Amino acid sequence: MSRMAISNTPKTATPDDARFIGGTLAGAFGDDPMMRWFFPEDSTREAGLGRYFSTLFTRQYLRHGVCERTDAAAAFWVAPEGQEKAVPDAETVQELQEILGDRAGLFRDAVEAAAEHAPQEPHWYLAVIGADPAARGQGHGAALLRSGLAKADEAGMPVYLESSKPSNLPVYEHFGFTVLGEARLPGGGPELWAMRRAPRPVAGA
Repeated sequence: MSRMAISNTPKTATPDDARFIGGTLAGAFGDDPMMRWFFPEDSTREAGLGRYFSTLFTRQYLRHGVCERTDAAAAFWVAPEGQEKAVPDAETVQELQEILGDRAGLFRDAVEAAAEHAPQEPHWYLAVIGADPAARGQGHGAALLRSGLAKADEAGMPVYLESSKPSNLPVYEHFGFTVLGEARLPGGGPELWAMRRAPRPVAGA
């Protein structure tokens, strides 16, 4: 019996994908310094991350962002017109606080610190991207990156992201991002790198 091929072709995520996306991103971010800081307990991290990402997806980015997935990865983007709305409402904040438990205060401080350094120019924001570790190297993350970057280029907009994983920086640089700066999250958290990619001309435009 042959194995079914795992497609890395991006497609729009739907509400029915919440469980898949939560589980996929939980695996993808299991070794991420910032997520390990928010979810320090090895025994509960995977479940906590699954709830965290599925909540962000269903209550925030699905409503006000551009969410895409492959068969082993997911990405959340926010266009300029969605950024004022793509902030957690009171109910979402409450749900995230319950998921984070005694780390909720650190999370709130980190979000506030990041907001203080948010770029002022109109831009696309890559909020989350991650692939199932079992499928790394199969082009899932790259396909999602190219899809979102093409949309930003079509709009003539730069793209911003933050990463707390040093090994990801060369990957993003390969796609045209440059490091703007770095800062340590409040409360003794990990380093966070801010990156920007300038818009590129669209072929035939």
